[in-house]
Amino acid sequence: MTLRVAAGSLAFALPKDTDRTEVDFYKYASKNGISAAAQLRDAFKTVDLLKNATTDRAKVMVDSPVLLIPLDEYNDNDKETLYKHSFPSTEGCAIIGNVLPDLNAVAVFALNRDLKLVVEDHYSDTRYIHLMQPVWDYLHRRHFLGNRRKLYVYFHDNELEMFSFERNHFIFYNRYQARSAKDAVYFTLFVWKQLALDQMHDELFLGGEIPDKEQLLRGLRSYVQMVAVINSAASFSNVPLTQEKGITFDMITSLLA
Repeated sequence: MTLRVAAGSLAFALPKDTDRTEVDFYKYASKNGISAAAQLRDAFKTVDLLKNATTDRAKVMVDSPVLLIPLDEYNDNDKETLYKHSFPSTEGCAIIGNVLPDLNAVAVFALNRDLKLVVEDHYSDTRYIHLMQPVWDYLHRRHFLGNRRKLYVYFHDNELEMFSFERNHFIFYNRYQARSAKDAVYFTLFVWKQLALDQMHDELFLGGEIPDKEQLLRGLRSYVQMVAVINSAASFSNVPLTQEKGITFDMITSLLA
């Protein structure tokens, strides 16, 4: 079972067969003002997909601020101190560190302890990953097709995450709240300039739940010649999973890539 936990959003997917191209999928209707742990507890009582599943294994995709630490500088004993220094509002959270071997980094992120208890009450074998990990892994593998530098902007849950790679590591990662297409254009072009990318030669890729897509594309294409949208169906050969209404690109990459 794959569980996706983000602010105001819960979703669940269970593959129907061994090739993972078809799933049973359910997006839970979240309620304002109720904690993710309480909503997940309710989902286990009310969602047939969760009630009827016989698996005891779960992969939980967690959306929280992430601290990326170079692998050769990482010490597991220091991860909690470093994370809480970077993100002080982490009371009641477990701090998770996941190694990203292809990127020579460790992704450190927070997981609400009550939510962790709810998950582990129902599954004996659990794995926690940051929501962005499958997206990073998939796009890193694609990154070196061609000889152009690339910047990626991934939209999800009213956030946008921007990142770029060198051969075996991140050269840039940041996360922003964008209230409008205008904000998203501003943040993107600011980062484009910071990275000294070439507006005629280098490439900008957008993915995820892009708000005001046409307005955003017009704004970006006024300054950057090569702007493309990552399409999940095209990326994965139109397999049935990509046609599920409401399923996110991060969840698709987690299941397929």
